[in-house]
Amino acid sequence: MKKLVRSNKYIFEEACKYIPGGVSSPVRSFYQVGGIPVFAKKGKGSKLVDVEGNEYIDYIMSWGALILGHSNTKVIGYVKKQIFNGTTFGLATELEVILAKMISEFIPSMEMVRFVNSGTEACMSAIRLARAYTGKDKIIKFEGCYHGHADYFLLSSGSGVASMSRPSSMGVPQSIINDTIILPFNDIDAFVNTIESRNDIACVILEPIPANMGVVLPKDDFLVSISKVCKDRGILLIFDEVITGFRFGLCGVQDIFGIKPDITCLGKIIGGGFPLAAFGGRKDIMSLLAPLGNVYQAGTLSGNPVAVSAGIATLSALKDKDYEYLEELVSYLCDSLASILSRKLKNKGINVVVNRFKSIFSVFFSRKDEITNFRDVIECDRKIFSHFFHHLLNNSVVIPPSQFEAWFISFSHSKNDVEKTLKAIDSFNLET
Repeated sequence: MKKLVRSNKYIFEEACKYIPGGVSSPVRSFYQVGGIPVFAKKGKGSKLVDVEGNEYIDYIMSWGALILGHSNTKVIGYVKKQIFNGTTFGLATELEVILAKMISEFIPSMEMVRFVNSGTEACMSAIRLARAYTGKDKIIKFEGCYHGHADYFLLSSGSGVASMSRPSSMGVPQSIINDTIILPFNDIDAFVNTIESRNDIACVILEPIPANMGVVLPKDDFLVSISKVCKDRGILLIFDEVITGFRFGLCGVQDIFGIKPDITCLGKIIGGGFPLAAFGGRKDIMSLLAPLGNVYQAGTLSGNPVAVSAGIATLSALKDKDYEYLEELVSYLCDSLASILSRKLKNKGINVVVNRFKSIFSVFFSRKDEITNFRDVIECDRKIFSHFFHHLLNNSVVIPPSQFEAWFISFSHSKNDVEKTLKAIDSFNLET
């Protein structure tokens, strides 16, 4: 008997009966681009297969978590072994020590590490820790930077919040909002003026390379200047490297820019496709965490042995990988797609802006020549992006279903994958 194949449409309709919006995270709903969302069934290497059997070259890669590609054999091997030994214990494991030591050796600013389950938890815990250490309440975040869905982060936020065209979220008390100061990214004058006019700021949190309003590059000495001002004023600097940690090498962006933040948040890659994140920093700060100090943080599945084993496998595998390969592949892809799209849109009054930092990038359709902050991003043409997204989807290429997200490749992507992608882009016609 032939096996019944459920369509994406059928499953989405069923999902909407039992799951709000049919998804467990808003961006998966294709809200910004429209249409029926794709329901994934399996993945291998650079390819993703949906429930209908359609195969795509994948540039989502679980939002950057799968730097080794789907179903990496080394990761699966480590995970299988741990599953047979036990999935969770409610006690500490040696695996946590092994991974924490690896992270600390690769990112020296993280002298001590605490594991959690998500980037939201990591950033939320980092803020609590910074407030305890400084004895102050106010935090500074930047427009378009996304640090998860804790109440005090959901202001002028990127990622799914931006995709939904909402400045914030209902259910966030005004009293909490009052403790968050929002500043424009890449505006060092606004930052300095704010710092100089206040003495109640506990910390500054930012994505050093924002990738949740699409990829936006920091100007000149923006990051270095922020670091210096924070150090001079006794304000803790938190780098949210949930996306960028281990993306460009066995380090964080902080090492590339020569900056030593007080606290760093990690996620995605360190879990190898499993729910795992971490925050860490100076020993004197981290020692405030319970049970050493009075800053409470806990979780039943924090440091889960299956997730941690996937993290160990991933970081171990990355030791032997050539990060220049990723950068060269993405550089070729970006240069080529920019040339193709610019040629196609040159008489439409629309510029194609490709923002790239090493191996992550975003494609913007804009009337501006450059995209340098959140306000530039939200003015981009979402209708053209939607056409572009669906054209690629219909040509076996899946990219993030939002202009506010970065594209990711993995070590499983090949030059042939890129050539097929460029062929699909070359057949894009705005009129159709």
